[in-house]
Amino acid sequence: MPTTIYLTGEAKAPHNNPITSQWGLFFIGLVVDTESHVIRAADCTATLTLTVEFVRELLVGRSLLDDDALVGAITDRYHGSSQRALAASVRSAAAKYRDLSALPEQAT
Repeated sequence: MPTTIYLTGEAKAPHNNPITSQWGLFFIGLVVDTESHVIRAADCTATLTLTVEFVRELLVGRSLLDDDALVGAITDRYHGSSQRALAASVRSAAAKYRDLSALPEQAT
């Protein structure tokens, strides 16, 4: 049985950000290993490829349950105009993950 899930987080981007005009919101997509809680893959609605690559570097290989550390890394290292939106979308994804993790196992 696969041990990964895909989930998203979203947040408002600044009004002067191209992300807002192109997509309306900032979205992050994550593939998370449900046994280790580690982010295996990440993507986001950034307009620059370099931004997506940098976000991946910040998130992949780290635990989604440690969203304080993830947001700390974003605050310390990501200084783009969507910094707050990125941090909020990670918090949103972590909250969804916690909600999913709290669900009882489905009977087979």
